[in-house]
Amino acid sequence: MTVRVGLLAVLGLAGLAIGSIGVLGLRGKLVRNRFVGVRTAAAMRGDEQFAMANRVAGLPLAVAGLVGLLGAVSAFSMPSTAGTVIAAVIGAVGMAAVSIGGGVLGHRAAEAMPTSSAPAGCTGCVCGGGGCGPLAALRKTADAPA
Repeated sequence: MTVRVGLLAVLGLAGLAIGSIGVLGLRGKLVRNRFVGVRTAAAMRGDEQFAMANRVAGLPLAVAGLVGLLGAVSAFSMPSTAGTVIAAVIGAVGMAAVSIGGGVLGHRAAEAMPTSSAPAGCTGCVCGGGGCGPLAALRKTADAPA
């Protein structure tokens, strides 16, 4: 009985966590962070890439969470310990496979997005001497011939 409860708790909580991340990503509510979501180099290039990667990976992650929950419930309902372990392993492997597939899809979506470019007139110098600072308009009018 303790094996069943332990597997139900571990697999059920993992399914809830992955499913929640999937739903947040699908709805666009997952902000760029270092801990959850698709965090490949392509997805971490910018906020738009992170949002797109997690929006694309959201549905597979939500399904993976559902697979984990179903695996936990079926493992708990098995009459023997061997059946419990087999059902839990199948649920965990299924959850991992669908999660990895969603991550790959999200990575490919972020990789296909163009990199964000600097605004027009800015040379990437953080506007130290460029023309897009708040005082740039005053400098231009002061430099204009009278």
